[in-house]
Amino acid sequence: MAASARKHASQSCVIPGGFSVLRLKFSADSAAHHQLFVKEHRVRSEKSAKRPLDRTLFVLNIPPYCSKDTVKSMFSKFGTIQSVELTEKPGTSEAAEPKLSECFAPSTKQSQGFSVGYIVFKNSSSVSAAKSHPHDEPLIASTEKRPVKMGINKWIQQYTEMLVPTEKLQKAVDSFMNEYDKRKEKEAEQQRKDEMEQQEDEEGWVKVTKGKRGTKVRPHSERANERTLQKEDKKRKRKELMNFYTWQHRNTQKEHIAELRKKFEEDKQRIALLRAQRKFKPY
Repeated sequence: MAASARKHASQSCVIPGGFSVLRLKFSADSAAHHQLFVKEHRVRSEKSAKRPLDRTLFVLNIPPYCSKDTVKSMFSKFGTIQSVELTEKPGTSEAAEPKLSECFAPSTKQSQGFSVGYIVFKNSSSVSAAKSHPHDEPLIASTEKRPVKMGINKWIQQYTEMLVPTEKLQKAVDSFMNEYDKRKEKEAEQQRKDEMEQQEDEEGWVKVTKGKRGTKVRPHSERANERTLQKEDKKRKRKELMNFYTWQHRNTQKEHIAELRKKFEEDKQRIALLRAQRKFKPY
């Protein structure tokens, strides 16, 4: 009976949703323990090389004192780890962006709450080993070989890591400026090449080359740009002139109608006066 109870206690704990429960202690002599929920990462809509479906372990409820190095050290007992990613909430991996030096990258505020982890192993068997880990054998976060700093020691370490050595900063600046100069020279050379290809010949013809997909192809020579500006200027002036003529014609019509009404009233008064002054009244 005791043997069966011991065997039952050494088994992994699985809860609804397919998550396996792993116990976690801050140190070996800690009385309290924490629980991690792990399962194999299988999101078919997420086709990312950073999180392969057969070698990625999805971890929930990672405490704030566990950094990437701490998580990597704890789970390395199950196999070789290629990468560890910690986020505030589950989601797709961020799109690849131009990688900046850590000297120029904006400082991100570290999350003070619990986080979500994606652990990528070298072999798929490591994921199964982590899921089947016995529930009564807790993972230890802080050991003598890899102590986890807390309190003021942690703040001092974070502040020290923020300071960049002068030599390292100068090397990063020089590398960035060299890449920038090369890119600008390449762009200037391409612009000169395009201008040479799109120059007008003696008969006024311009060679138009095929541009990028989805862009309008038009000559970029100086004369062509001047002609385009002149055409747009003529159109604008013609439109302003037409608008002026329309306004003038409308005002002329209003003045003509007012003049006719004035003459009509004067004729009515003149006829009434003539009728009053006539002496011969046949009836």
